[in-house]
Amino acid sequence: MRSIRWWRLLSLLVLAFMWWGCGSAEAQRISHDDCQEDRLNGGTVDAAIRFRQHGRNFVEVSSDMTVEVPVREWSMANQLTFSVNSADYQKAMRCLLRGPDHALRTTEWRPTDPVATSSGDMVKVDYKSITWIRAAQDYRLGPWEIRKPRGKDKKWEIDLRPTTLRGAQWSVEAELGDLNFEHYGQTSSVDKAKVMWAPQKPEGICPGKCIAVDLPWQRSFPLLWDQSIWKPAGIAIWWVCASGVLALAAQRARRPYGSPAVVGPGPVRRVGMFGGEQGVAQPVLQWALLSGAVALTLLLFLREPAPDNPRSHMLVCIAVGLTLILVARPWHRPATPRALSPDDSARRRRRQAYTVIGFASVMATAGILVVLGHGLFDLPESLVLKKPRAPDVAGEVGYILMGLTTVWLWLAAMAAWTWRFAREGGLVPAGWSRKWDEKPVLCVTVVSALLALVAGSLLWSVLWASENQWKRVTWLIDQSSSTERGNYIGKNLANFSSTELTWIFAYSWFLAGIALLALLKLHFTAQRARVSSKIEYIPFGPDRPDLLLMAALFSLTVGMRGAKFASYNAQYGIWFLLNILSLFAVLAAGRRWSVLSRTGYLFHMHRPGAHSRGELMEKVHQYRNLNHQLKLADQGRANGVTCEQLEEQLRGLRRWLVERCLKKSPPCQISILDVALAWGPETHWWPNAVRGARLAFCFGIPASFTLLYVESHDRYNGQQLPFEPTAVPNLVAGLITFQTAWAGAGFVLGALWRLLPGRQSAVRAWSLTFAYIMPAVLAALFTKFIDSNPTMLLLYSLVMLFILTLTGLWMDTLTLKEERQYWPGRFALLVSIHRLRGLSGQVAYLLAQLAAVAAILKGFIKVP
Repeated sequence: MRSIRWWRLLSLLVLAFMWWGCGSAEAQRISHDDCQEDRLNGGTVDAAIRFRQHGRNFVEVSSDMTVEVPVREWSMANQLTFSVNSADYQKAMRCLLRGPDHALRTTEWRPTDPVATSSGDMVKVDYKSITWIRAAQDYRLGPWEIRKPRGKDKKWEIDLRPTTLRGAQWSVEAELGDLNFEHYGQTSSVDKAKVMWAPQKPEGICPGKCIAVDLPWQRSFPLLWDQSIWKPAGIAIWWVCASGVLALAAQRARRPYGSPAVVGPGPVRRVGMFGGEQGVAQPVLQWALLSGAVALTLLLFLREPAPDNPRSHMLVCIAVGLTLILVARPWHRPATPRALSPDDSARRRRRQAYTVIGFASVMATAGILVVLGHGLFDLPESLVLKKPRAPDVAGEVGYILMGLTTVWLWLAAMAAWTWRFAREGGLVPAGWSRKWDEKPVLCVTVVSALLALVAGSLLWSVLWASENQWKRVTWLIDQSSSTERGNYIGKNLANFSSTELTWIFAYSWFLAGIALLALLKLHFTAQRARVSSKIEYIPFGPDRPDLLLMAALFSLTVGMRGAKFASYNAQYGIWFLLNILSLFAVLAAGRRWSVLSRTGYLFHMHRPGAHSRGELMEKVHQYRNLNHQLKLADQGRANGVTCEQLEEQLRGLRRWLVERCLKKSPPCQISILDVALAWGPETHWWPNAVRGARLAFCFGIPASFTLLYVESHDRYNGQQLPFEPTAVPNLVAGLITFQTAWAGAGFVLGALWRLLPGRQSAVRAWSLTFAYIMPAVLAALFTKFIDSNPTMLLLYSLVMLFILTLTGLWMDTLTLKEERQYWPGRFALLVSIHRLRGLSGQVAYLLAQLAAVAAILKGFIKVP
């Protein structure tokens, strides 16, 4: 009896399972009768379509649809007010808005889920959707269909084609946003920007088409640009310009440092390490040429993912990644005065080379195994499964292994070049180099694990975006088919590496910046050695050949982040060169208007060291005290000191300044305080540059988060964030690039502190910002000409000016750091410094900058 009961229970379980499976499948396939569409004829619909074109790169189209259905006539009306995730809500909303339509809505974005409210015997549903015309294709959003121009016709056709509620009364309107249009059907009201139709059933409103619009050339040009050869040509021009400037800088660095009349052969030349094969100039030149070649490869082979056959793409990517690692030679040891014995050094380099090559070869072999041994992972030769087949577990493992290994190789290549530049340029702490020499296997293992973590994060971003994308395009239709979903996710996995490699290499300009820093550091080392050995005057800043490196660094770090806000990427190359030329123009003005140039370039620290600086700081202290006492004497509060005595002491300080200028009197308005603040906090320009970079980096942290928020607040960027494979990595990279821009601007400000025009630090900050603003103004005019929005460009410029102004003011306090003992805090010292130099004007200047930034931010927040 007990066994019979188990058999009966098992039979009931089997029947229940079969009933649940069939029932769930049938529940997903709602028929026309299940929705009771004829019961919806008593409802009303208000549908509006709106076009926005001004201040945007692309035309924005939004659909607002409000449906009111009677509760007594349609049995599922109350289900519309249920929880969004409930099955009854999904069924009712599907019947109301989609009906028999099961097509994927790939061009429709929904800011929010439809909102349903109950009022008496009616339920009202607000359904909003949005899209952007970014390509010449057909679009579908809400009840509207937008058809691209066909043949010789240049007009876009907009038609009302609902899949449900075709028996209800529709009130329809269209706002055209100053587009040229033609309207059809029985209209009730028409003006130059809006069309309204008489309420009736949808087939009687505008049979065939409702509107035909003609996009202006400002909006049509981007559609043609994305499909033309000029888009990759613009990117190629940028790479040619950047690689050309980098190669020119590296080639000039290979020459002997200094003029033959000043620098003798041998010792000084070896300090800089530029004369032979061992210099950092050689890998910089190699990278300049190699990066251009890789960029061309990406443009030709990986410009668009090949969803049908990515096999050749994968082999090229793996080969290029492995080649980049081998050419970088991160095991190369720079020449140093205290080098190891030849045998010991060679043995360590071999260990490092074997470790790097071994790790890279294993990863490349794993990727090639998936491509060539696709059968082991149940994948076709093309690596892309055809519909309706989805990858099984082995196929997913193959996709993940292939993508992770390829991305890891490229990340490792970027890390290898970074290490090579930083180590040979003296930018790496000595402890890191020592650890790399002693334990290369441990170092490579740790770095490999970190790179694997980054690659895994990129893979997670792709999977997360793909899942969100699938939910978006299959909204309110059958999502139960695991095969179709698996096929969709599998295609994205197959093209994971192609998408991410293009993204990774787009940020490889970081390597160019590190290479320029390495060259500048080595130039500074040689310059300082020359000054110490020859007991020469301390130079005011980088030598003339180094100014090209400085200008290129400024253009890469500061200018290129701003170029993102300047519309088309075709301007990147022009923007890069204009930033270099504008900085040279500012330096040309500095030769006439900087404080030290107005002393005739004759005020020098005659001997490097603390003694000369201490003497200057002592004179500055006397000057500040005398001015303070003179002010008290004017108020009648002097303690036995007359104004004539104080003025005589001030004239004595003036005579000291004239003597230090080799008896050439500087202008009367230039005081000892001006000279000290113009000299900066450090003796040499490189420490000044490092201080400026650190200060600007810290001051820029709130600005970076603010700018990222403003960017994501834009409707298009905000909508794309959950659906773009590189959206989340772009947020992280955006934060890093903003911080790099501020640090780069601060570095250039500190390095050129003595060469920039202006007596006050705020003026120097404005001078450097002006070097960026000159090309930015041209870009803003072009952006305005194409009817786009240059506000972000203006905001970036103002924020940079504010950060550099704060950096300059803080460097003033560092310059007079000996005075800190007389003041309770750094802010009090800052106030005391600028009390003699127009404190109220400085405060008003900062407040004006903050007010301008706040006004722009307020405008951004108000924009829908």
